Amino acid sequence: MTRATPPGSKPRSERRIVVRLPVQVRGKDCQGLVFEETTASENLCRGGAAFTMHCEVHPGAQLDIVIPSKRWRGQANERSFATQGEVVHVTPVAGGAEHLVGVRFIGPRFQRVFWSESGL
Repeated sequence: MTRATPPGSKPRSERRIVVRLPVQVRGKDCQGLVFEETTASENLCRGGAAFTMHCEVHPGAQLDIVIPSKRWRGQANERSFATQGEVVHVTPVAGGAEHLVGVRFIGPRFQRVFWSESGL
């Protein structure tokens, strides 16, 4: 089954890899309140990521995203990856307490090498 590209968006130019990395997210929620939440990625590519969040955000919202480096094996001296992302989709997760949020990086792109956890 393939997912249709939402109206007004472009199809992905990069393949996303299923990988769980810690993610720190800051921004404003749907009510305009500033939040900070720590979660984990569901998938990742050089140009974007998806992760679950408890805070509700709207498509188009801009978020500050940090992926700490301490979890990258063999790269302990590397700095954390920090960028900005624009929310491109928000999908409720079963149970309704969380949302799957997809972002397109509008700041620096992710340049680390990583392997899919589904292939392990």
